[in-house]
Amino acid sequence: MYHQSNNESQDIVSKRIHVTLPDGVYQRLEGWADSEGRPVANLAAYLLQKIIEEAEGQGKIPELDKLKGK
Repeated sequence: MYHQSNNESQDIVSKRIHVTLPDGVYQRLEGWADSEGRPVANLAAYLLQKIIEEAEGQGKIPELDKLKGK
């Protein structure tokens, strides 16, 4: 998962969203999560975090610090 320093972790609050997935996507995600012994939502959050980090690294989206104005 995403790792932050102690100072950063005090500023971060988890958010919830509602996402509607096509049946086939959900079934594959569920199978993957089951094979790893983790909840579907936990795997989905992890995958989203990895995709965001990758996009930031490629310059496709601004990094979090830039969004916060740091």
